[in-house]
Amino acid sequence: MPLQAERLAKNFVQLCEIDSPSRSEGRLASFLKGLFATEFRAEILEDDSRTVTGSDTGNLVVRIPGKSGGTPPFFCNCHLDVVEPAIGVKVRRRGDTFTSAGSTVLGADDKAGIAMLVEMARWLKEDDRLRAPLEFVFTTCEETGLQGAKNFDFSLIRANNGYALDSAGLDLAVFAAPAANHFTAIVHGVAAHAGLHPENGINAIQLASQAMAHLSLGRLDEESTANIGVIAGGKATNIVPETVSVEGEVRSHNPEKLTRYTQSIREIFQQTIDGFEGPITQPGGFPRRAQLQFLVEEQFPAMRLAEQHPVLQRLRRAAVTLNRKLDFNVAGGGSDANIFTSHGFPTAILGTGMTDVHTTDESVTLDAMVRTTQLLVALYAAAQEE
Repeated sequence: MPLQAERLAKNFVQLCEIDSPSRSEGRLASFLKGLFATEFRAEILEDDSRTVTGSDTGNLVVRIPGKSGGTPPFFCNCHLDVVEPAIGVKVRRRGDTFTSAGSTVLGADDKAGIAMLVEMARWLKEDDRLRAPLEFVFTTCEETGLQGAKNFDFSLIRANNGYALDSAGLDLAVFAAPAANHFTAIVHGVAAHAGLHPENGINAIQLASQAMAHLSLGRLDEESTANIGVIAGGKATNIVPETVSVEGEVRSHNPEKLTRYTQSIREIFQQTIDGFEGPITQPGGFPRRAQLQFLVEEQFPAMRLAEQHPVLQRLRRAAVTLNRKLDFNVAGGGSDANIFTSHGFPTAILGTGMTDVHTTDESVTLDAMVRTTQLLVALYAAAQEE
């Protein structure tokens, strides 16, 4: 029985039109629970990650039984949440191309992947090829720093390794992704009336700007990047700003470089502040000083699979079966695969064909979804041969 492309398309549209912004994935989770329970008599588990993530649902684990007892499950992962603007999504189809019909994202990131997993399971079942069990993990809050995966109950996984469907590109596999640090530099100056006594103040925004002017940003080397993305501070134009917050990130495939570049940013902020003498307004004639708070949080660890890892070898065999050429790439972004791999479940990332993700121009084609579903089925068959 061939893959039913129009059924895949219908399911994809249905998924996209269920609102699921980060922390509000509950409606989509309920829909998937009903679908998998009804069609596959799947065992469905929900962890308690919502108590940490703030989502209205936990991460879902869907176990679809196969006919081969004791065989390791075939594992795949997608995330349930969608970036804003994501409320009231309406899908427009022109030929085989799907876009948003309005001012929202489409939601192909990551609902194209979810639709493919549903169609893969249906195809295997209808074609009487559902031998080994399937194990799908659907996470929440991926778009807000992989929070669902970070707080996932990994004791629920029975598989050894698998695949995350969460990348642009087609016939593409990502085997390495960087680690990332999020940093916040909070500069504390001294408030003063900007018109009457500006000399009594220390302008926190000016100090932060001087520090940022000395930072290296963008691509730092072939493995590393840095960026300032959010600046917030000040209360009014007639007040010398007392506080400013600067948020950014450092990414690198090399842990030592990640630490070194992050520390360099901290040092530049500190040196700028230490080198500034404020007005002499304290008793004893001592100048007032600015202060720095510098906070660092690991966003996600690096992920890299060895060239001969079974997850990648399986991909190569599947490509031969389909008579296709797959590209094996190094990514610049993180995904749930970083977290799963760091917990001992090596996970490669598959391209789903989505384009212009995180924008209102997001799109995906039916051909791309069909091709990736075919790859998933070929991967499943390759896994049975191991």
